[in-house]
Amino acid sequence: MKNNKGKLYIVGTPIGNLADITLRAIETLKKVDVILAEDTRQTLKLLNYFNIQKHMISYHRHNEDEKIEKVVELIESGKDLALVSDAGMPIISDPGQNLIKYLVTNNYNVEVIPGVTALITGVVMSGLDSTRFTFEGFLSVNKKQRKTRLEELQTEKRTMIFYEAPHKLLATLQDLYKYFGNRNICIARELTKIHEEYIYTTLLDAIKMVEENGIKGEIVLVVEGEKNSLKASDENILNTSNKELVLNEIKAGLDKKEAIKKIAKLKGLTKNEVYQECIDI
Repeated sequence: MKNNKGKLYIVGTPIGNLADITLRAIETLKKVDVILAEDTRQTLKLLNYFNIQKHMISYHRHNEDEKIEKVVELIESGKDLALVSDAGMPIISDPGQNLIKYLVTNNYNVEVIPGVTALITGVVMSGLDSTRFTFEGFLSVNKKQRKTRLEELQTEKRTMIFYEAPHKLLATLQDLYKYFGNRNICIARELTKIHEEYIYTTLLDAIKMVEENGIKGEIVLVVEGEKNSLKASDENILNTSNKELVLNEIKAGLDKKEAIKKIAKLKGLTKNEVYQECIDI
């Protein structure tokens, strides 16, 4: 149906190296009337590099919902807009999801201009299984929500991808070790930038490394999935003592408390029932 409404373009931008922008992204940024930017100062650097002058509107996590009405008003008036984040693809661990949901639900014209993403870049170079993987983004800072999610991921067989800030990485590594044991990981740092680095190690060694030397830059953390996930229906599990199962989990890297909790959940027992068999461990 022909109308005079504008369009919103979701534009992927470089995650570090400005040469990674696509020709289509440059053309789109040049032709739109307004750019919605997560941080206008950051986006201005990109625009200046490519000699693009455009009116920008700040659109970030704290004002996202209140700006939807303004965006709709501009589109209704025939204006074309571009949504960009500070780096990479908008929406992926960045603001914009509520806006896109509203626009597509109400039949507004939306188009994606694909670009690079840190999660794909990280998993490709991780050396870990990329056949199937799950993107977890940033773990919640809420202790209860964080604990619940990590418990849910204990038996996740797919490679897992997390984002993390450098000052929070140590705590995250410690939590992952607590719930997952000593898994193989890849710490992808400063992707596509001058100091780009991939560190192939284990959770335990990574903890020691960060404790001793610290770490800088934005982090993509790629974690190996569970290789020997237990199933309650397995006959050998049913015929193996709780103590032996707990010992196997401890050998795999879990601490005693988490191992007991895992086996209790697997067999439908209370933690105390399993604990009583493991007092002397």
